[in-house]
Amino acid sequence: MRLSMFAAGLALALSASPVLADSAAHKPKPAAATLDRAVAEIQRALDEQRLMDAGRLLDDAALAGADDPRLILLDGELELQRGRLSDALGDFTQAANSPVTAARGLQGEGLVLSLTGASEKALPILQSAVAKDPTAWRAWNALGSEYDARGQWGQAEAAYQTALTASGGAAIVLNNRGYSRLLQRRREEAVADLVAALRKKPDLAEARTNLRLALAMGGDYDGALAGGSPGDKAALLNNAGFAAAMRGDYHTALDLLNRAIATKSEYYERASENLKIVQALAGPAQAQQAHAAP
Repeated sequence: MRLSMFAAGLALALSASPVLADSAAHKPKPAAATLDRAVAEIQRALDEQRLMDAGRLLDDAALAGADDPRLILLDGELELQRGRLSDALGDFTQAANSPVTAARGLQGEGLVLSLTGASEKALPILQSAVAKDPTAWRAWNALGSEYDARGQWGQAEAAYQTALTASGGAAIVLNNRGYSRLLQRRREEAVADLVAALRKKPDLAEARTNLRLALAMGGDYDGALAGGSPGDKAALLNNAGFAAAMRGDYHTALDLLNRAIATKSEYYERASENLKIVQALAGPAQAQQAHAAP
């Protein structure tokens, strides 16, 4: 649920056809001031999620003969936002080899590896990123998630706190710390973080999902299910059922998961798997009792 965390998330390649590449190679390189303005404009487009504009500007810079590691880094950021993780990883790895972009390149490389499940590779790269730039808050945020996955709660807490300080309290970091605290059964602190995340970014879907989970873990099943759209009902029931199971309320968990499966118009694999786990935890007698309930 991280957005995830995470995240907490997530370009057009700078390659050109051989003819265009030859043409660009014979053009004079843009002046430093012109290139700086282009980099700033591309970064602004990425920050505002104007991905088509960012891609166009990167293409323009390449055709103008620009050769700067910052453009490779920004291309990686664009690929990341578009979900083209393999291409993003190539750009970030290249950017990490330049002194100008090393810290952000390592940060991006670590983010992609973490997102793709390559946790053992991601952890040392993210640690290298924050060693080079202690203000690299996205790397600190990803480190928090990596420490969560290992049950290293103290290190996770410290990483999230550093990320919050460096980012000025980014909503995605509040969400991820909230989920971390939920995993630690620190429900009240988790709720505070998730509410704060939604105040900063009301459309942060991950924080809303995690807040519903936190409510259900406190036994407020009605609150966890309230306000969702009809299309979200099955997922809300599944999440509430999962939360009920986490707090040992197996009877309610079985009821909610069965309702989730019945609500879905097609086979609901996640809810079905959760149901099997809860049935095993609850025992055959309790499972039968729940199925027989009206």
